[in-house]
Amino acid sequence: MIKNREQMMNYISKHIQSVRPSEDFDASENGIWVSAEDDDNTYCGSRIYDYYSEDHSNREFGVLNKWENQINKYGWYSEWQDAGTIIIWKLN
Repeated sequence: MIKNREQMMNYISKHIQSVRPSEDFDASENGIWVSAEDDDNTYCGSRIYDYYSEDHSNREFGVLNKWENQINKYGWYSEWQDAGTIIIWKLN
């Protein structure tokens, strides 16, 4: 079970190449900064983030539904910062 940000970052790094604390992106604390630009960032064989995707059956706002559902189970969610940047936040 994932209990803290460090454990979540370790889990995410199995699927996403660039994973860093949100503090390295801006002054926001306790989030996880990931790149949404790498084609190699995949989950279940599909690209995780694609800001410009029009695949509305498998994505919501460019985020792969399977991925979002998985991280939601662990208590986290994705939020776009710009077309190439996601911060993953803990659900309240």
